Amino acid sequence: MKPAPFEYHAPEKVADVVGLLRDFGDEAKVLAGGQSLVPIMALRLARFDHVVDLNRVGELRGIERQNGSVRIGAMTRQAEVERDSTVADAVPLLARATPLIGHFQIRNRGTIGGSLAHADPAAEYPAVTLALDAEFEVTNSQGPRTVPASDFFVSTFMTALDTEDVLTGVRFPVWSGRCGFAVEEVARRFGDFALTGAVCAVELDGGDRVTRAAIGMFGMGSTPLRAPDAEAALTGSAIGGVDVDDVGRTAAAATDPPDDIHASAAYRRKVGAVVVARALCRAIEEAGGG
Repeated sequence: MKPAPFEYHAPEKVADVVGLLRDFGDEAKVLAGGQSLVPIMALRLARFDHVVDLNRVGELRGIERQNGSVRIGAMTRQAEVERDSTVADAVPLLARATPLIGHFQIRNRGTIGGSLAHADPAAEYPAVTLALDAEFEVTNSQGPRTVPASDFFVSTFMTALDTEDVLTGVRFPVWSGRCGFAVEEVARRFGDFALTGAVCAVELDGGDRVTRAAIGMFGMGSTPLRAPDAEAALTGSAIGGVDVDDVGRTAAAATDPPDDIHASAAYRRKVGAVVVARALCRAIEEAGGG
Protein backbone atom coordinates (compact mmCIF):
# COMPACT_ATOMS: atom_id res chain seq x y z
CA MET A 1 0.00 0.00 0.00
CA LYS A 2 0.97 3.60 -0.50
CA PRO A 3 -0.37 6.70 1.25
CA ALA A 4 -2.96 8.91 -0.36
CA PRO A 5 -1.51 11.99 -2.09
CA PHE A 6 -0.48 14.83 0.22
CA GLU A 7 1.51 18.05 0.14
CA TYR A 8 4.83 17.85 1.98
CA HIS A 9 6.21 20.71 4.09
CA ALA A 10 9.67 20.83 5.72
CA PRO A 11 9.88 23.99 7.88
CA GLU A 12 13.07 24.86 9.76
CA LYS A 13 11.64 26.96 12.60
CA VAL A 14 8.90 26.42 15.18
CA ALA A 15 7.26 29.67 14.06
CA ASP A 16 6.93 28.25 10.55
CA VAL A 17 5.45 25.00 11.90
CA VAL A 18 2.90 26.97 13.89
CA GLY A 19 2.00 29.01 10.82
CA LEU A 20 1.40 25.93 8.71
CA LEU A 21 -0.78 24.30 11.37
CA ARG A 22 -2.74 27.52 11.73
CA ASP A 23 -3.33 27.71 7.99
CA PHE A 24 -4.26 24.07 7.39
CA GLY A 25 -5.87 23.05 10.71
CA ASP A 26 -7.11 19.47 10.82
CA GLU A 27 -6.05 18.94 7.20
CA ALA A 28 -2.43 18.81 8.41
CA LYS A 29 -0.45 16.29 10.45
CA VAL A 30 3.01 16.73 11.92
CA LEU A 31 5.65 14.08 11.20
CA ALA A 32 8.20 13.37 13.92
CA GLY A 33 10.04 10.02 13.74
CA GLY A 34 7.29 8.53 11.59
CA GLN A 35 7.38 5.14 13.29
CA SER A 36 3.60 5.20 13.82
CA LEU A 37 2.37 7.77 11.31
CA VAL A 38 4.04 6.39 8.18
CA PRO A 39 2.57 2.85 8.50
CA ILE A 40 -0.85 4.27 9.32
CA MET A 41 -0.78 6.46 6.21
CA ALA A 42 0.69 3.70 4.03
CA LEU A 43 -2.19 1.40 5.00
CA ARG A 44 -4.59 4.32 4.42
CA LEU A 45 -5.98 4.03 7.92
CA ALA A 46 -5.67 7.80 7.94
CA ARG A 47 -5.10 10.45 5.29
CA PHE A 48 -4.03 14.07 5.45
CA ASP A 49 -3.78 16.72 2.77
CA HIS A 50 -0.64 18.20 4.33
CA VAL A 51 2.27 16.59 6.18
CA VAL A 52 4.48 18.93 8.21
CA ASP A 53 7.89 17.33 8.76
CA LEU A 54 9.59 18.47 12.00
CA ASN A 55 12.96 16.86 11.32
CA ARG A 56 14.65 20.06 10.13
CA VAL A 57 13.56 22.10 13.16
CA GLY A 58 16.76 22.13 15.20
CA GLU A 59 15.26 24.05 18.13
CA LEU A 60 13.03 21.05 18.89
CA ARG A 61 16.03 18.87 19.79
CA GLY A 62 18.29 18.72 22.82
CA ILE A 63 18.59 17.69 26.46
CA GLU A 64 19.31 20.25 29.18
CA ARG A 65 19.30 20.18 32.97
CA GLN A 66 18.10 23.42 34.56
CA ASN A 67 16.40 24.63 37.76
CA GLY A 68 15.70 21.22 39.26
CA SER A 69 14.40 19.66 36.06
CA VAL A 70 15.55 18.12 32.81
CA ARG A 71 14.10 19.54 29.60
CA ILE A 72 14.05 17.32 26.52
CA GLY A 73 13.11 18.72 23.14
CA ALA A 74 10.25 16.94 21.45
CA MET A 75 12.33 15.89 18.42
CA THR A 76 15.09 14.32 20.49
CA ARG A 77 15.59 10.74 19.31
CA GLN A 78 14.83 7.94 21.73
CA ALA A 79 18.32 6.57 21.14
CA GLU A 80 19.76 9.88 22.35
CA VAL A 81 17.65 9.69 25.51
CA GLU A 82 18.85 6.12 26.04
CA ARG A 83 22.54 7.08 25.86
CA ASP A 84 22.52 10.50 27.51
CA SER A 85 24.40 10.72 30.82
CA THR A 86 22.27 13.64 32.08
CA VAL A 87 19.09 11.59 31.68
CA ALA A 88 20.68 8.54 33.30
CA ASP A 89 21.76 10.60 36.31
CA ALA A 90 18.79 12.92 36.76
CA VAL A 91 15.80 10.96 35.37
CA PRO A 92 16.75 7.28 35.77
CA LEU A 93 13.20 6.08 35.24
CA LEU A 94 13.15 7.56 31.74
CA ALA A 95 16.56 6.10 30.91
CA ARG A 96 15.51 2.64 32.07
CA ALA A 97 12.21 2.68 30.19
CA THR A 98 13.76 3.64 26.86
CA PRO A 99 15.51 0.33 25.99
CA LEU A 100 12.12 -1.40 26.26
CA ILE A 101 10.74 0.65 23.34
CA GLY A 102 10.67 -1.56 20.24
CA HIS A 103 14.10 -2.40 18.81
CA PHE A 104 17.16 -0.19 18.39
CA GLN A 105 16.20 0.60 14.80
CA ILE A 106 12.92 2.04 16.07
CA ARG A 107 14.67 4.10 18.76
CA ASN A 108 17.21 5.45 16.27
CA ARG A 109 14.39 7.16 14.42
CA GLY A 110 11.60 7.50 17.00
CA THR A 111 11.38 10.67 19.08
CA ILE A 112 10.25 11.29 22.64
CA GLY A 113 7.68 13.83 21.48
CA GLY A 114 6.31 11.55 18.80
CA SER A 115 5.75 8.75 21.27
CA LEU A 116 4.03 11.02 23.77
CA ALA A 117 1.83 12.74 21.20
CA HIS A 118 0.83 9.36 19.74
CA ALA A 119 -0.43 8.43 23.24
CA ASP A 120 -0.52 4.67 22.90
CA PRO A 121 -1.71 3.45 26.33
CA ALA A 122 0.66 0.46 26.08
CA ALA A 123 3.74 2.65 25.56
CA GLU A 124 6.37 3.26 28.23
CA TYR A 125 7.01 7.01 27.90
CA PRO A 126 3.46 8.18 28.72
CA ALA A 127 3.49 6.19 31.99
CA VAL A 128 6.89 7.65 32.93
CA THR A 129 5.74 11.23 32.37
CA LEU A 130 2.58 10.61 34.38
CA ALA A 131 4.40 9.01 37.31
CA LEU A 132 7.02 11.77 37.47
CA ASP A 133 4.53 14.64 37.07
CA ALA A 134 6.26 15.87 33.94
CA GLU A 135 5.12 19.03 32.15
CA PHE A 136 4.49 19.31 28.41
CA GLU A 137 5.49 22.46 26.54
CA VAL A 138 2.99 23.21 23.79
CA THR A 139 2.77 26.11 21.39
CA ASN A 140 0.43 27.39 18.68
CA SER A 141 -0.32 30.71 16.97
CA GLN A 142 -1.63 32.12 20.26
CA GLY A 143 1.67 31.42 22.05
CA PRO A 144 3.17 28.78 24.38
CA ARG A 145 1.48 27.02 27.27
CA THR A 146 2.30 24.24 29.71
CA VAL A 147 0.16 21.12 30.16
CA PRO A 148 0.73 18.82 33.17
CA ALA A 149 1.02 15.13 32.38
CA SER A 150 -2.12 14.47 34.43
CA ASP A 151 -4.13 16.51 31.88
CA PHE A 152 -2.29 15.53 28.69
CA PHE A 153 -3.58 12.01 28.00
CA VAL A 154 -7.29 12.04 27.17
CA SER A 155 -7.99 8.60 25.69
CA THR A 156 -6.43 6.01 23.39
CA PHE A 157 -4.34 7.94 20.82
CA MET A 158 -5.92 11.18 22.03
CA THR A 159 -4.23 14.01 23.93
CA ALA A 160 -4.85 17.58 24.98
CA LEU A 161 -3.15 18.77 21.78
CA ASP A 162 -5.43 20.68 19.40
CA THR A 163 -5.03 20.56 15.64
CA GLU A 164 -2.96 23.78 15.65
CA ASP A 165 -0.73 22.72 18.55
CA VAL A 166 2.81 21.42 18.36
CA LEU A 167 4.57 19.73 21.27
CA THR A 168 7.95 21.43 21.67
CA GLY A 169 9.42 19.81 24.78
CA VAL A 170 8.92 17.95 28.05
CA ARG A 171 10.21 18.87 31.51
CA PHE A 172 10.94 16.14 34.05
CA PRO A 173 11.37 17.03 37.74
CA VAL A 174 14.60 15.70 39.23
CA TRP A 175 14.13 13.56 42.34
CA SER A 176 16.89 13.93 44.91
CA GLY A 177 17.88 12.14 48.11
CA ARG A 178 17.49 8.42 48.76
CA CYS A 179 15.52 7.44 45.67
CA GLY A 180 14.91 4.26 43.73
CA PHE A 181 13.39 3.66 40.30
CA ALA A 182 12.29 0.61 38.35
CA VAL A 183 10.39 -0.45 35.24
CA GLU A 184 8.76 -3.84 34.71
CA GLU A 185 6.63 -5.10 31.83
CA VAL A 186 5.33 -8.27 30.23
CA ALA A 187 5.26 -8.62 26.45
CA ARG A 188 4.81 -11.61 24.14
CA ARG A 189 8.27 -11.03 22.62
CA PHE A 190 11.08 -8.57 23.20
CA GLY A 191 10.29 -5.39 21.30
CA ASP A 192 6.52 -5.93 21.26
CA PHE A 193 4.16 -3.53 22.94
CA ALA A 194 3.62 -4.47 26.56
CA LEU A 195 0.55 -6.44 27.55
CA THR A 196 0.94 -4.73 30.90
CA GLY A 197 3.68 -2.77 32.64
CA ALA A 198 4.54 -0.55 35.57
CA VAL A 199 7.00 2.18 36.49
CA CYS A 200 7.78 2.94 40.14
CA ALA A 201 9.68 5.62 42.00
CA VAL A 202 10.16 5.88 45.76
CA GLU A 203 11.99 8.28 48.07
CA LEU A 204 13.05 7.32 51.61
CA ASP A 205 13.95 9.38 54.67
CA GLY A 206 16.85 8.62 57.01
CA GLY A 207 14.70 6.20 58.96
CA ASP A 208 13.88 4.05 55.93
CA ARG A 209 10.31 5.34 55.66
CA VAL A 210 8.71 6.12 52.31
CA THR A 211 8.30 9.88 52.00
CA ARG A 212 7.20 9.89 48.37
CA ALA A 213 5.92 7.21 46.01
CA ALA A 214 4.85 7.23 42.37
CA ILE A 215 3.36 4.30 40.47
CA GLY A 216 2.46 4.49 36.80
CA MET A 217 0.85 1.68 34.81
CA PHE A 218 0.59 1.09 31.07
CA GLY A 219 -1.46 -1.37 29.06
CA MET A 220 -4.09 -1.25 31.82
CA GLY A 221 -6.63 1.19 30.39
CA SER A 222 -7.33 3.68 27.62
CA THR A 223 -4.57 5.94 28.97
CA PRO A 224 -1.54 5.51 31.22
CA LEU A 225 -2.66 5.36 34.84
CA ARG A 226 -1.47 6.43 38.28
CA ALA A 227 -2.25 4.36 41.38
CA PRO A 228 -3.16 6.96 44.03
CA ASP A 229 -4.54 4.46 46.56
CA ALA A 230 -1.42 2.32 46.37
CA GLU A 231 0.82 5.38 46.58
CA ALA A 232 -1.06 6.64 49.65
CA ALA A 233 -0.74 3.24 51.31
CA LEU A 234 3.02 3.33 50.76
CA THR A 235 3.69 6.86 51.96
CA GLY A 236 4.83 6.94 55.57
CA SER A 237 5.46 3.19 55.73
CA ALA A 238 8.73 1.67 56.90
CA ILE A 239 10.18 -0.32 54.03
CA GLY A 240 10.52 -3.40 56.22
CA GLY A 241 6.77 -3.51 56.67
CA VAL A 242 5.73 -2.94 53.05
CA ASP A 243 3.81 -5.82 51.48
CA VAL A 244 4.62 -5.21 47.81
CA ASP A 245 2.18 -7.89 46.66
CA ASP A 246 -0.65 -6.16 48.50
CA VAL A 247 0.35 -2.81 47.01
CA GLY A 248 0.35 -4.41 43.56
CA ARG A 249 -3.13 -5.81 44.04
CA THR A 250 -4.38 -2.43 45.25
CA ALA A 251 -2.95 -0.72 42.19
CA ALA A 252 -4.38 -3.26 39.72
CA ALA A 253 -7.81 -3.40 41.36
CA ALA A 254 -8.50 0.21 40.42
CA THR A 255 -7.87 -0.35 36.70
CA ASP A 256 -10.15 -1.25 33.81
CA PRO A 257 -7.81 -3.02 31.37
CA PRO A 258 -8.81 -3.89 27.80
CA ASP A 259 -10.04 -7.33 26.83
CA ASP A 260 -8.69 -8.15 23.36
CA ILE A 261 -7.05 -10.82 21.20
CA HIS A 262 -3.70 -10.29 22.92
CA ALA A 263 -4.82 -10.80 26.52
CA SER A 264 -7.96 -10.83 28.60
CA ALA A 265 -8.79 -8.09 31.08
CA ALA A 266 -8.53 -10.63 33.91
CA TYR A 267 -5.05 -11.64 32.77
CA ARG A 268 -3.87 -8.03 32.56
CA ARG A 269 -5.26 -7.24 36.01
CA LYS A 270 -3.60 -10.31 37.57
CA VAL A 271 -0.25 -9.86 35.87
CA GLY A 272 -0.42 -6.10 36.33
CA ALA A 273 -0.47 -6.59 40.09
CA VAL A 274 2.66 -8.73 39.80
CA VAL A 275 4.63 -6.25 37.67
CA VAL A 276 3.76 -3.41 40.07
CA ALA A 277 5.01 -5.53 42.98
CA ARG A 278 8.23 -6.41 41.15
CA ALA A 279 8.94 -2.82 40.14
CA LEU A 280 8.19 -1.55 43.63
CA CYS A 281 10.46 -4.15 45.21
CA ARG A 282 13.36 -3.15 42.97
CA ALA A 283 12.77 0.57 43.55
CA ILE A 284 12.72 0.13 47.33
CA GLU A 285 15.88 -1.96 47.23
CA GLU A 286 17.69 0.69 45.21
CA ALA A 287 16.52 3.53 47.45
CA GLY A 288 17.60 1.61 50.53
CA GLY A 289 21.03 0.91 49.16
CA GLY A 290 20.39 -2.74 48.29
